[in-house]
Amino acid sequence: MSTKMLLAFWILSALASVGISADLPAKVAPDAHLAGSSAALTSFRQWLDNTESVDAKSLPAAIAQVPLNRSDAEAAAKSLWDSHVKRVHEARAAELKSGVVEIDGKRMPFTYKTFGEKPENGRSLWISMHGGGGAPKAVNDRQWENQKKLYTLQEGIYLVPRAPTDTWNLWHEGHIDTMFARLIEDMVVVEGVDPNKVYIMGYSAGGDGVYQLAPRMADRLAAAAMMAGHPNETQPQGLRNLPFALLMGGDDKAYNRNAIAREWAGKLEKLRENDLGGYTHFVKIFEGKGHWMGGEDKIALPWMAAFRRNLQPDKVIWRQDDIVHDRFYWLGMDRAEARAGQELAVARSGQNFVVQKAQDVNAFRLILDDRSVDLDEPVRVMKDGKPLFEGRIDRTLAALVTSFAERPEPGQVGAARVSVAVVPAKAN
Repeated sequence: MSTKMLLAFWILSALASVGISADLPAKVAPDAHLAGSSAALTSFRQWLDNTESVDAKSLPAAIAQVPLNRSDAEAAAKSLWDSHVKRVHEARAAELKSGVVEIDGKRMPFTYKTFGEKPENGRSLWISMHGGGGAPKAVNDRQWENQKKLYTLQEGIYLVPRAPTDTWNLWHEGHIDTMFARLIEDMVVVEGVDPNKVYIMGYSAGGDGVYQLAPRMADRLAAAAMMAGHPNETQPQGLRNLPFALLMGGDDKAYNRNAIAREWAGKLEKLRENDLGGYTHFVKIFEGKGHWMGGEDKIALPWMAAFRRNLQPDKVIWRQDDIVHDRFYWLGMDRAEARAGQELAVARSGQNFVVQKAQDVNAFRLILDDRSVDLDEPVRVMKDGKPLFEGRIDRTLAALVTSFAERPEPGQVGAARVSVAVVPAKAN
């Protein structure tokens, strides 16, 4: 008998021992609701040890939708992460040693240096983007070399990537999001980085990148600092839960950078006044300084270091940029439905979620675990005083594996998922 056949037989036997059949429905009688949890966890661990492909499509149907209790869901998430680290550690260590991330034909060289003693929870990671932009390769190479020595840390890994292109928007093209996510994961897996202590900063064209990347990657970061850059078309709404530092020379007039920085300072302050739980920011305009601030912008680093990422904010404001994403904190969206300019604002209190804004959004997804809600109790989603969803959302292995595929990181594995329609489907 093959390994796969043995595994299938073992799974079915384990489930049968607790009275659950292979054609288990998504919902079962209340008194038996979690009866198969332990057996499903055991089967899942066996599957992880034997499968070549850890994805929802290859997950055995017999265990995919079995409702889990909280402790088993947490244990399954840990097993998923441990298995992932075991699978990818060698390749990711080699990637870091090579000093190059290559994805879809784009190559991003990088160097990094470690400072201080490693904290118990892991090192911090600081991704620092160089200036330059639409210039000859040699110019951007010199800017990369300069960025390597621009800042030092009390503690952490100072990582300086070299942009894959020499375009004007070198730090906010679509491949950057994917490459930074890969670098962060490599550092967590290999170097023991604390995923809740990841920071980005950048100078000049690197500052352009911070303006753009920080709102759209806020849920991966603990804080961000923009030095001497230009935001172009981006807007700050997505910074609601990301501490953001803005540093600019008062006389940095090229591209109207100084005036726009002051405008952004006003925007952030107004957002903060209207939402006292969000938009933590630090702004310093160095009067009399031009594009080069003489190193004084380093005051942003200790300010940033005081923050840890908040993965369970009480409110999420998700504004899609021209580079769209399918996940933002505990919200999700089908990528096919994501469009630039969409804005979704959802607040949560206990078991209740309120959609405060859904601009050009027809549907979204809640991706939850027991840090955000009690999944043994019903969840309610409201908009304009009317219910969009109300009921229990089971913890399942399918949800865990799907969530992990979206974000292979221990802190972002949602055990439960539910789709919420904002606009009712039209009748045929």
